[in-house]
Amino acid sequence: MATNSLLYLQNPFPRPTISPKCLVIRVPRMVFKCGCSSSGVHEDLFSLTSSSKSDVDYLGQSTKGDLNVKLEHLEAFWLDGQATLEGPIEQVARMEAEKADGLLRDLGIPSPSAARLSPRGIFCSRTLNLRSISAIGYDMDYTLMHYNVMAWEGRAYDYCMDNLKNLGFPVEGLAFDPDLVIRGLVIDKEKGNLVKADRFGYVNRAMHGTKMLSTRAVSEMYGRELVDLRKESRWEFLNTLFSVSEAVAYMQMVDRLDEGAIPADLGPLDYKGLYKAVGKALFRAHVEGQLKSEIMSKPELFVEPDPELPLALLDQKEAGKRLLLITNSDYHYTDKMMQHSFKRFLPNDMGWRDLFDMVIVSARKPEFFQMSHPLYEVVTGEGLMRPCFKAHAGGLYSGGSAQMVENSLNIHGDEILYVGDHIYTDVSQSKVHLRWRTALICRELEEEYNALIHSRSRRATLIELINQKEVVGDLFNQLRLALQRRTKGRPAQTLAATNMNDQELTESMQKLLIVMQRLDEKIAPMLEADGELFNKRWGFLSRAGLWDKSHLMRQIEKYADIYTSRVSNFLNYTPFMYFRSQEQTLAHDSYSYYCSDQNGSLVNRE
Repeated sequence: MATNSLLYLQNPFPRPTISPKCLVIRVPRMVFKCGCSSSGVHEDLFSLTSSSKSDVDYLGQSTKGDLNVKLEHLEAFWLDGQATLEGPIEQVARMEAEKADGLLRDLGIPSPSAARLSPRGIFCSRTLNLRSISAIGYDMDYTLMHYNVMAWEGRAYDYCMDNLKNLGFPVEGLAFDPDLVIRGLVIDKEKGNLVKADRFGYVNRAMHGTKMLSTRAVSEMYGRELVDLRKESRWEFLNTLFSVSEAVAYMQMVDRLDEGAIPADLGPLDYKGLYKAVGKALFRAHVEGQLKSEIMSKPELFVEPDPELPLALLDQKEAGKRLLLITNSDYHYTDKMMQHSFKRFLPNDMGWRDLFDMVIVSARKPEFFQMSHPLYEVVTGEGLMRPCFKAHAGGLYSGGSAQMVENSLNIHGDEILYVGDHIYTDVSQSKVHLRWRTALICRELEEEYNALIHSRSRRATLIELINQKEVVGDLFNQLRLALQRRTKGRPAQTLAATNMNDQELTESMQKLLIVMQRLDEKIAPMLEADGELFNKRWGFLSRAGLWDKSHLMRQIEKYADIYTSRVSNFLNYTPFMYFRSQEQTLAHDSYSYYCSDQNGSLVNRE
C-alpha cells in the first residue's frame, strides 16, 4: 500500500492539454519539506492564483488561491513516463476517487463527507471556496471562547435579579432555569409571551410567563399575526446564548406581574415596561463590571477550553490566511480570557496575540460594520490607548470600523470570512453591509444533531401514522364527494362509485372517520413530544413542527454561508476546503421522481 500511496501523491493529475499558460489544477493539501513559501506552496513547482488574475469556476466562486502547476514542470511530468492517467476523464476520476478514499482511510483522515455527517460537521448554506478567502475574522465570546452556560448565564441572572430586588421587584423564590428558553425564540413584548415561529413567521408554540399555551390558545392569539423582526418595538429575537439569562428573568417576572405581586410604587407596568426594566437590570450587571470581574478572577469556573481550537487557527495562519480578532469585549477582559484559553495549547513560547494579524477590542458591533468610530491604539499591557488614524497589520486597536480593516489590509468584500455566534451583530450585518462571507457558531448543534439521531425511529413511526391517515383521508374525501353528488342527483366520480349503495357508502365513511379520529389521538401527543430530547418545551432548535424549518434556521440560511458548532471543527476540513451547498429540495421535487424500468422507459413510481 505504501507504494500505491506514493504513486498517488506523485500523480494526482489527469492529463491536460498543454497550453502556454499555467494550468489550474485543484489538488489535495500537500506538505513539502523545503523550498516552500509562507503559505506552504513549493514556489519552484506551483504558483497561487492571485486576486488580480482570478476567475470564477463553474459554481461562480472565485478561483483566487487555487494551486497551479507551472508549465515547465507539467511538461516534464508527462515526458519522463509519469503520464499514466490516460483515458476518459469519467473513468480516470472514478479510479482516482477510489484511491483517494482508500488513502484517506489508511491515513486515518475523515473525508469531508464523513466529517459533515457528524455533530462536529460544518454545514453549508451557500457554496464557499476557502482557498479564495484571504482573511478570517473571529468574534470572541461564544465563538473562540465557549462558556459554561449554566455558570456564565446563571451568574448574569443572579446579578440581574439582585439589581431588580434593589429596585423593589419581588424576586424571592426564583432560580435560574436554562431549560426554560432556547436560542431562536422571540419575545412578544406586548403580550408578555415567548414564541417559536416557523420560517414564514407563523407562531408554532408559545409560552406566557413560564406556562406553555395550548395549541388552540396559540391559534386564537396569533392566527392573524406574523412575527416581524423589523418591528423591534414589539419583537425581540434571542440571537445568542447571552439572551438566555434575560429571557428567563423576564418570563419569570411576567408571572409576578400577572399575580399582582409587583408593588404599585414602581409605577403602572405593562409587559413592555417590564421588559425594559429587566433589560436595564441585566445591562447594569454587564456595564458595572461585577460579572466580568468575577469571571476574570476565576475563569476556570466559567470557560470550557478547547485544545483543538488553537491548532485550527494555526493551520489557517500557516496556509496564508490573515487572522483577525474583532470583539466587543474590552482589552483587559479579552487578554485575560484569551490567555486562559490559548496559552497552554500553543507551541513553544507563542502567545495568543501571535495568531492574529490584527486585534480590535471594544468594536461596538453592529455599528462597527455600519459606520466609523474613532480608532485608538492600545499601546501598553495595562490598556493605555492613544488616538490613531490608520491601522496596521500586527496592531492592537480599540474601536474603528470594518471599512478601516479592509483598507489597512487591502482586502475587501468576499475575500473576508467573518465567524461569530450572533446572527444579527456578527453575521447579518457583515453580510448585508460589506458582503463579507460569514460563518455562524452555534454550540447547541451538537446536542440537536444527537437528539435527531436518537429520534429517528420515533419520527419514522410518526410519519408512517401521518401517511396512513393521509391515505385513509383521501378515500374518505372521495366517498364524501360521491355522497354529495348523489344528494344533488348527479353521478359520482366513477361508475363504480356511482353504483355503491347508500348503506355501503355511509358505513365505509363511518369506519374511515373513526380510524382517522383514533389516528389523531395517537398523532397529536407524538407531534407535541417531537423534539423533546432536545428541549421538552420547544422541541428542536432548527425545526418548527415536524416538517418545517424554524425562524432561527431561516435566519441562518439567509445570512450564514456556513455554520457549525465550534471553530475547532475546521480541523476536520483543511484551510483549502471547497464547501459546496447541498441540493435544495422544492415542493414539487417530491412529485417528480421517476425510475427506469428494465426497458429503459420512464415509469412514475407513484
